[in-house]
Amino acid sequence: MKFLKMLAAVSALSFLVGCSANIEDYQKEQPQLKLEQFFNGELVAHGMVQDYSGKVIQRFRADLKGTWDGNEGVLDEQFYYADGSEQERIWYITKTGENSYEGRASDVEGVAKGTTAGNVLNWSYTLIIERDGEPFAVKLDDWLYLVDEDNMINRTQMYKFGLPVGEITLYIGKKDQ
Repeated sequence: MKFLKMLAAVSALSFLVGCSANIEDYQKEQPQLKLEQFFNGELVAHGMVQDYSGKVIQRFRADLKGTWDGNEGVLDEQFYYADGSEQERIWYITKTGENSYEGRASDVEGVAKGTTAGNVLNWSYTLIIERDGEPFAVKLDDWLYLVDEDNMINRTQMYKFGLPVGEITLYIGKKDQ
């Protein structure tokens, strides 16, 4: 009986994963998202991390500063967590096509690949986080939704061995310039 319940749960999960949004669904949405425009200058983010059950396990604020030189961008992120810890991530972003980007950071395994359509960016990458003092790789399905020229909502699903292990939700806004 336990096996049947587990099989039903895995089948339901497979169905849900198969029903995920497609980047092309956003093709006609406005305003158009261009990373080199939105992530240029100073921004602030506020967010939370939830575990697989939906319980909030961390809250944070992040100060971001983006600079671009042609198709090459740098996004410096300084995180300040509710538990008092801090973290820095520096993204090195390359615009590789009209609607495609690649990103690298010290805690990203390999290269993040991103595609824009309309007002949305979908990033896919593996992030190395620390868990119990040990490195732990999680696959991220990262969706950024441009609300207007100055504001963005970011929702990220985290996976390990193909199973959902958490979610990150944050708001990103441009600082008054």
